This record gives sequence, C-alpha cells and structure tokens, in this order.
Amino acid sequence: MTDLRAAVVTVSDSVAAGSAEDNSGPAAAKRLEDIGFAVVETTVVPDGVDSVSEELERLSRSVDLVVTTGGTGLGPRDLTPEATATVIDRIVPGIPEALRAATHGRVPFGMLSRATAGIAGSCLIVNLPGSTKAVDEGFDVVGPVLVHAVEVASGNFGRHD
Repeated sequence: MTDLRAAVVTVSDSVAAGSAEDNSGPAAAKRLEDIGFAVVETTVVPDGVDSVSEELERLSRSVDLVVTTGGTGLGPRDLTPEATATVIDRIVPGIPEALRAATHGRVPFGMLSRATAGIAGSCLIVNLPGSTKAVDEGFDVVGPVLVHAVEVASGNFGRHD
C-alpha cells in the first residue's frame, strides 16, 4: 500500500445534477491507483469557480495530489482553470504544456484545452479534460512523472522505489 494519497474531482453540471454518468472520474481514479496512489476520495461538483475552488481547497489540505476532470474547454461554464488558479500558490506550466503538445498534429481540438496545474501548499493539482479518452491520454503523458512531482512538492526527495 502506498502512502501517497490522491483525490479525483469530476467537474460537470450534468453529472452533479444526476442527468449524466461520471465516466472520467473513475477512469482517473483507476489510472492513479495503477501508478501507486491511494485514491482516498472521489467527488463531483458542478462547473463554476466557487464550487470547484472550495472543493480544491478542502482536498488540498488532506491529500498529496488532486486530479480534476472537466471544465477545461472554451464553454462559458468551463471555469476549472480559473478555480484552480485561485487555490494554487505556484503554477507548474510544464504539465499542461506537455498535455497540449501530446495532441499536436493528432487531435486538432487539443490546443483548445485551458487545463492548468500547480501546487497548493504541498499538494499538486492537475486539470484534465472531461472525456474518458482525454483522461487516459493525459495519464499516458503525465502519469510517469506524478509520483516524483508529488514527492518533490511535499519535500520527500529520494524515496524512489
């Protein structure tokens, strides 16, 4: 069992209202478990700065990593990056840069993602798009660095197994 704790937040008006099924959140949780995180909480919140930022603030005090799914596009209610920006102390620009770069020449709409990543206290927060396919593709890109990133952010260097 790992001592790295993670949470997943699905950001979706329709899932929060019960009119759609959450597929991206469970996909993110599975991928986190596959790379060694204990997923201690999965939640769903509606789109919007207040709902997302309140959940990120709460979770960032108790876990090492929070992954969000959804709310990263251009729609008027896609405000996950803005909510994340209100919570993080420092940005980690390489993560969303890598996510967008991985879609270049393959997925034309990938360049429209406004996902961000950053550190809140010692918790890493990473935004991913809301589709299951995008979550899987995102983990293919950032999954290999997440354990190291979380260990560095928490000050626990050198615990590589």
